[in-house]
Amino acid sequence: MNDTNEPVKVMIVDDHEMILDSLKNEFCPQNGFTVVSSLASAAFAEAECHIKRPALIIMDVCTKGGASGLAAAGKIRERYPEIKIIMTSGFDEITYVPRAKELGAHAFVYKSQSLGYYRETASRVLAGERVFPERKVIPLPKGETPFTAREMEILHMICRQKKIVDIANELFIVEKTVRRHIENMLNKSAFNSMLELVIYVVSNGWINPNFF
Repeated sequence: MNDTNEPVKVMIVDDHEMILDSLKNEFCPQNGFTVVSSLASAAFAEAECHIKRPALIIMDVCTKGGASGLAAAGKIRERYPEIKIIMTSGFDEITYVPRAKELGAHAFVYKSQSLGYYRETASRVLAGERVFPERKVIPLPKGETPFTAREMEILHMICRQKKIVDIANELFIVEKTVRRHIENMLNKSAFNSMLELVIYVVSNGWINPNFF
């Protein structure tokens, strides 16, 4: 796991006290780790890295106060590229895994996995591996063609009640292109309106509009 007998320094970011305590017990010195920091909010994770210098971070996607673990992980990867990051979530949100990959996280673990699996993943990541579950797609009423990455990005923004003009500005594309993506999604899914599609994906837990 490392070249010395020193335990691996771990930071855990999770606002669920029971999960936090369980992970702290699992990543103990007897297992080759030491938890140097535990936070409820990802908003403080980057600053804490400067103080504690962890080798590994286990970061929840959704943390206290609405702070995004994904956003925090992206900033940490830019400033501290040597730190390994395992993203985790209790939500079965299908955009989290590809977004975690894109920002440079080293692994993603759903909270339904065992504590032993977390530790196994940590060991693999520290050995240089990247560990991600298989990509999930939204089961559509019509056809089997999945949404593209850009369509998923736009769908997520619509689920967060963003207007077409705002989506276009944020993605640096024209409104006509946004509307074309929307039309493609409706054609693929056989829904008559984006409202129907939004209700479908949100109510079934495939997109969590409260966290991005």
